[in-house]
Amino acid sequence: MIGRRKLITLLGGAAVSWPLATYAQQAGMPVIGLLSTVSPDANAIRLRAFREGLRTAGFVEGQNVKVDYRWAEAHTGRLPELAGELVRDRVAVLVSAGGTASALAAKAATGEIPIVFGVGVDPVELGLVASLNRPGGNVTGVTSLNFEVAPKRLELLRELLPSVTSMGLLVNPAVPANAGAVARVSEVAAQGLGLQLHIVRASSDGDFDAIFEQLVQQRVGALVIGPDTFFTARSEQLAKLTVRHAMPAVYEFREFAAAGGLMSYGSSETEYYRLVGIYAGRVLKGDKPADLPVQQSTKVELFLNLKTAKALGITVPLPLSGRADEIFE
Repeated sequence: MIGRRKLITLLGGAAVSWPLATYAQQAGMPVIGLLSTVSPDANAIRLRAFREGLRTAGFVEGQNVKVDYRWAEAHTGRLPELAGELVRDRVAVLVSAGGTASALAAKAATGEIPIVFGVGVDPVELGLVASLNRPGGNVTGVTSLNFEVAPKRLELLRELLPSVTSMGLLVNPAVPANAGAVARVSEVAAQGLGLQLHIVRASSDGDFDAIFEQLVQQRVGALVIGPDTFFTARSEQLAKLTVRHAMPAVYEFREFAAAGGLMSYGSSETEYYRLVGIYAGRVLKGDKPADLPVQQSTKVELFLNLKTAKALGITVPLPLSGRADEIFE
């Protein structure tokens, strides 16, 4: 029979050792450092897909893996500092989720910690990997089709607006790799469609009003918003501006059409980020980035806002609305 004093001592010891054991278990979890260009709110759908990918690979956040988040809040200049923090914390894997700027910041920060990126441009041309099949080094990841389908966005606007002869293309000069790539393929597509393409540039919120005034003065009939995380973080703002200026526009992600933009067309965010999560999990299990071929997310989605189309006096052809993955009315 245990005496009262001894029982109290045992219970007290258990009360102390249990949190310490729990802490040790938590501390023993592998840590993923996730570097994002935008904010948690803007990344909600993407994060769900990323966590689904981790689960597919056998990891559940808070149970057998910890995720340390760094949000640049759409200020790309902060990315090198945030990447450096994750490297100093010695995370097991650095996930650069948020396009070109975050991937480049991650690669510049470390040549040792495994990196899994998500980008929309050619990672070989960008200098992230040596080749798609054999990345080499400490970097691998997933690419989307958001630049490859840039010409398709022009075609979709032309399908909606067959009488339009000039269109605008909005790019962010602060990320020249993105801006240059989308401008090149869009100019070629515009020539093939017999369109005059006006390239306009914005890298701060203060640029938008002047840009839309310029487009209206030039009598541009429609606008393609180039893929860039700066624009993604401002999808709602851009959608409202296009409606206010009666400017039919297309962007890559669902948020734009949901917020009142006319149309969205681009890679499936859920498939894209799920693949990033799977690769992060595989690296945690011991796969080397050098041996993991760069994957490409091949699913694309079309979203239409019929309420906006009606407000702009646009009749959406039935074949086009029939191809839409989701329609907002």
